[in-house]
Amino acid sequence: MGQPQYLIDTNVVIDYLGNKIPSSNMDFMNAVIDAIPNISVVTKIEVLGFNALDEHYTTLNNFINDATVLDLTDSVVDASIAIRKKHKTK
Repeated sequence: MGQPQYLIDTNVVIDYLGNKIPSSNMDFMNAVIDAIPNISVVTKIEVLGFNALDEHYTTLNNFINDATVLDLTDSVVDASIAIRKKHKTK
């Protein structure tokens, strides 16, 4: 069995790159990031759509380029819609 894989949320990407994650969790995040991070296409849109200074944008763009970006399938979109309706989530 291989190493577990994680889908990294937009806020985690921003906090990780901004060094805002508590030090007690940085070892875990470093291991996740070193194993080629997985993000969704939604995270890519949110991270690269952020108005950042050029040097920060370069860091964000480099992170995205190093990540595996997972596209949304119709079944994932449909399931997300159903969950949002049922549980009134954002």
